[in-house]
Amino acid sequence: MPGNLKDILSHLSTDIDQETLLLYLQDKLPEDKKHEIEMQLLENEFAGEAMEGLQEFRDKQQLSYMVEMLNRDLKKKTAKKEARREKMKFKEPPGIFISIIILILLILISYLTIHHYLR
Repeated sequence: MPGNLKDILSHLSTDIDQETLLLYLQDKLPEDKKHEIEMQLLENEFAGEAMEGLQEFRDKQQLSYMVEMLNRDLKKKTAKKEARREKMKFKEPPGIFISIIILILLILISYLTIHHYLR
C-alpha cells in the first residue's frame, strides 16, 4: 500500500497538501490563501467536516504533532494487518500442487484401468 494512502490529512483534498492544511489550522497563512482553501473545502463536504473537527483542537501548535502521531499509529496498524495477510498466504510454489494433483490423477487412472482389466 502506498505511504500516502496512510496519511490522515492527505485525503481531505487532492488540491491541498498536508502542510498547507496544517498552516491553515495554525492560522499562519495569508488571507488570500486562506480564502482559496476555504473555497476548496466548501466543494468537498467530507473535507469541510474533517476540517471543522480539526479546528476544535485547543492547542493549534500541538496539531501537527497529533497528526504525526495519528499517521504513525495508522501505519503501525495497517502494517500489522498486512503482515497477518502475508502470513496467511500460502508460500509454496504452485508447481508442487500441480504435480501432486497430476500424480493423484495418474494413480487413480491406473487403479481404475487395472481394476477394469481384472474383471
